[in-house]
Amino acid sequence: MKRIGLLGCGAIGTQIALAIDSGKIPAKLTHIYDTSKERASSLASKLKTKPEITQNAALLASSPVDLIVEAASQDAVRDNALTILQNRKDLMIMSVGALLDESIFDVILEGCKDFKKQVYLPSGAIAGLDAIKSVKEELESLTLVTTKNPKSLKGAKFFETSDINLDKINTTTTIYEGNAEDAVRLFPANINVAALLSLTGLGNKNTKVRIVADPNTDKNTHQIEARGKFGKISIKVENVPDQNNPKTSRLATLSAIECLRSVCSGDMRIGT
Repeated sequence: MKRIGLLGCGAIGTQIALAIDSGKIPAKLTHIYDTSKERASSLASKLKTKPEITQNAALLASSPVDLIVEAASQDAVRDNALTILQNRKDLMIMSVGALLDESIFDVILEGCKDFKKQVYLPSGAIAGLDAIKSVKEELESLTLVTTKNPKSLKGAKFFETSDINLDKINTTTTIYEGNAEDAVRLFPANINVAALLSLTGLGNKNTKVRIVADPNTDKNTHQIEARGKFGKISIKVENVPDQNNPKTSRLATLSAIECLRSVCSGDMRIGT
């Protein structure tokens, strides 16, 4: 069985840990770390098989594990991804938005080659990445429209300089239009799907993103439209927000669990 380390013990990290502990993922969770010792201790208390809580991310990277799952933040990716690869560990990244920084992306890509390790990016809260990856060479336009309740957008960096008051939105309102690079920077906890989409397709500056606040919705909805010589792909995913973290979708957690299960099981893989 693969030995797993967990970087980040929040909502998604907890669900991944529980999936390992229950046997849904055929692996062993042996080490965990979170910047909050209380979160790490709380997670460990929920598990039948108790992992070791490391004192910092560097110790997690050097611990005797085969793969580390990042479920913390874009900053955690920037600060620790290369160290993890240098320590000859595979890495699964949930905070994919960090990779739209080309310097970070290049460092991680080179790290994979230099240290002969794998980086896994789950498909998260959207569908259709296999298809978009297949038609990448024939893509001419790629657009993502994300609709969420205003409450789940609170705290985003975008509102530090915007005069939009989310509490006063009482009808469907477009609050952002631009490219994926800026969207991920301004909404780091809300729009990782834009990073995945741009990495799969046209790149961060050519992938168009629109973010809509709808006070009457209880879903996180992502609509994707891809056009090119191949034809047209239209995808709509209506996600139930995670009950412990409304900024993310339940599907993002399930996607991470399935990705890790696939990596650890070594059985038949379906899809591109």
